[in-house]
Amino acid sequence: QVQLVESGGGLVQAGGSLRLSCAASGSILSIFGMGWYRQAPGKQRELVATLTPSGNTNVADSVKGRFTISGDNAKNTVYLQMNSLKPEDTAVYYCITDVAGRRYWGQGTQVTVSS
Repeated sequence: QVQLVESGGGLVQAGGSLRLSCAASGSILSIFGMGWYRQAPGKQRELVATLTPSGNTNVADSVKGRFTISGDNAKNTVYLQMNSLKPEDTAVYYCITDVAGRRYWGQGTQVTVSS
């Protein structure tokens, strides 16, 4: 059973920064890769960024240049560094991984950006 535990969310003013962390149970990052989704109130869930086992990254256009995804294989942890935050970044952020054809989700962490 894969478990993903996010942390690092909170309330920040526009223009500020936050770093989210997601710790996985086992060597998930180095084998399967991980990523981040977010869901704002009343909106569909949106892919934010992904990190492959080889270290390749992909970041959504809406956050490109402001958000960076990275990982630490030794800690089985993926990070999402969020800079220059905007009120429209307010959402619940979820960590994900795909293992053997099944997608696993973390419990989510709330990010609120005030104007």
